[in-house]
Amino acid sequence: MFDFMLSDQEIGVVKEAIDFVNSLPKQLMRDMDDEKIEYPREFVEEAGRRNLLGLRFPKEYGGRAMGWSCEVAALEEVGVLGMALGCAYSMPSIVGEALTKFGTEEQKQKFLAPMIKGQKISAEALTEPRGGSDFFGATTTAEKKGDTYILNGQKRFIVGAKGADFFVVYVRTNMNPKAPGHESISLILVERDMGVEVQDVYGLMGTRGGGTGRLVFNNVEVPAENIIGPENGGAMIFNSMMVPERMTSAAGAVGAARAATEVAARYADRRHAFGAKIRKFQAVSFRIADSVARTDAARAIVYAAARRLDAGLDGRRMVSEAKKLATTYAWESINDAMQVMGGIGYTNVYPIEKLLRDCRLSMIWTGTNEIMNLLIQHEYYKELYGDSLGRRDIEDDAVNADKADEKVYE
Repeated sequence: MFDFMLSDQEIGVVKEAIDFVNSLPKQLMRDMDDEKIEYPREFVEEAGRRNLLGLRFPKEYGGRAMGWSCEVAALEEVGVLGMALGCAYSMPSIVGEALTKFGTEEQKQKFLAPMIKGQKISAEALTEPRGGSDFFGATTTAEKKGDTYILNGQKRFIVGAKGADFFVVYVRTNMNPKAPGHESISLILVERDMGVEVQDVYGLMGTRGGGTGRLVFNNVEVPAENIIGPENGGAMIFNSMMVPERMTSAAGAVGAARAATEVAARYADRRHAFGAKIRKFQAVSFRIADSVARTDAARAIVYAAARRLDAGLDGRRMVSEAKKLATTYAWESINDAMQVMGGIGYTNVYPIEKLLRDCRLSMIWTGTNEIMNLLIQHEYYKELYGDSLGRRDIEDDAVNADKADEKVYE
């Protein structure tokens, strides 16, 4: 019902995404969840062959020069497959953001173009064993010696690590311990065969088969030409990359919520109890209604954020809201789907339990939803005191607004 917000060209791309999703064998998702597949490389390669990766990027590098509106709509379709495949599909958008906006022409030709074609797999290395949300406290170092950087340190929870041909790695390049964190970080391209060690350290509750692993850098030598943007300019790139990180998470969550609701709604229309279809009982039908409304609300704010970004406007607050609400609403809707279906929803006879396991991560990664709250309120206060339209302040409309002595703030 949101197709009216898309152009004919965008709807055409969405149909291509649907055809792609429908072409995938069921065994792929099953084998990934059973961890028989470590990373779905063939899935990414096929998406590249179909020209469905990096939709937003210039045609000269293999993209389609589409907008965020098109990308989030396509991503919703991929999101029904679960978070591991959604993330594999989204990674070119995330890594491509840095390369398109800040990379050199040589970097774009060597990394961006083959990544969009599905010929090279990428991964982003941000989180460290010491922490994730405290990004600017990163301790992985890149010390410059001549025309080479020497990398030492570790990154963990790196989605796609087991399948990636190259990584974009956030490293500390300013070794002055007194230097502010946001002035000390750089982003550098590191190819797997430069000596990166990929470790399999832990199991995951969900999002399996996405190649998550730990990266270990032990005196890894990287050419200085592989740095993206200026040295110590990683904060600027990070802020830009967080947009696709959070937008893709939000759009994928909408797809997961929609899929779970559809499974539960069909079940409620088939399942009989007390002499009637269970959808006839308000305890069931109202949960379906809540899920439909939540999913529509999440999709609406995701589309609104996409439109804002496509208009070239600052989307910091709205992108944060989209990520927070879409992932939270997806979690609630998947839980409702399980409640509608009862005990059978808790088994692997239906995909609800997998969607639940997958979705739990969406409220943690790419900035926890608590970090989203921090950003939302920060941006809101800037807008509150910077209203240029002169909107009415209703504080003085209260009956006893003139009782100044009753307005105590300290």
